[in-house]
Amino acid sequence: MIIIFAFLSSLLLSFVFIEIFKRLFKKVNILDNPKKYWKKRDPVPYSMWVIFYIVFLIISFFFVDHNSKLYLIWTFGLIITIISFFDDLFDVNPKIRLIVQIIIWATIWITSIKIGYVSNIFWWTFDLQTHSFFIWWLQIFTIPLIFTIIWYVFIFNSLNWTDWIPGNTSWISAISFFIIFLLWLILFYRDNYEWWVDNAIFIMTMAISIVWILVPFWFYDVKERILMWDSGTMFLGFMLATLAIISGWKIATVLVVFWIYSVDAIYVLVRRILNKKSPLKKDFTHLHHRLLDKWLTNKQILTLIYSLSFFFWVTALFLDRKWKIVVFCIIIFVVIFINSIVDKVKKWRKLIHK
Repeated sequence: MIIIFAFLSSLLLSFVFIEIFKRLFKKVNILDNPKKYWKKRDPVPYSMWVIFYIVFLIISFFFVDHNSKLYLIWTFGLIITIISFFDDLFDVNPKIRLIVQIIIWATIWITSIKIGYVSNIFWWTFDLQTHSFFIWWLQIFTIPLIFTIIWYVFIFNSLNWTDWIPGNTSWISAISFFIIFLLWLILFYRDNYEWWVDNAIFIMTMAISIVWILVPFWFYDVKERILMWDSGTMFLGFMLATLAIISGWKIATVLVVFWIYSVDAIYVLVRRILNKKSPLKKDFTHLHHRLLDKWLTNKQILTLIYSLSFFFWVTALFLDRKWKIVVFCIIIFVVIFINSIVDKVKKWRKLIHK
């Protein structure tokens, strides 16, 4: 019943707040410049996704069990949303953004949301809590601290880089949180000891609330009536990375859910380094950019990404670890050779039509 009420309230509040703040942003002239991005449309409110945090705060206050982790999520979510909102307005230097991110993620680790071990698809488990040092009375484990920082920075930037095609980031985020909800729904009925059940309810309520908050945002996003920008992607990346950790360090599970753009992020970073460019410098080498180079429309790109993503997300629920390795190899091949694949498909379509 809690999850049902959370779903209905999330959907309704999201629509109401979007309409209210859309009008407010137009009045105070927080609008984008479409000519800057070669778009032929009227200016629309940008950084509107700051209200996503507001809706999430209200929903989680009433429907999520109050505990120390929720308070930390509220606190750091607010800090991240404010910083990214000002970044949207004033375009902060990428190096400064990275430093701020590292400070935030390190603080998150110290305040208990941390990665202590990693299990992989080969059934091995790596205990990261081996080397440590003390700051006064506080014991800091070196490897988990570094790993947690890398995890947050990687997820945030992977998600942030999806925000070019309208409707892309909101869809990927919604489905990612929905898969997390389904995974924990399965686990909820599989185990019944008290801590596990409480944690499952906490995660499921949070995940499904975010999904239904996202649905109206996706509708407005895909129609380009509002823009996400960093104020949306940073908070969503923070929540995705955090839920993975408090889900019992299910890092691999989130990567399965987020496979396409996880691989794409690594591909782009490696390519930038090999070309002797800064990994932080923006370019047009991401998956959707490469598809745009092949003269695909936004709608065609979304259809392709939605279809591929759905196929790979199903593997997170139904395939065992060996088959996930196979699927992972397929994803690597698709991401690297997507341009060649599209060219082949176009040639086949021309031959068929002839």
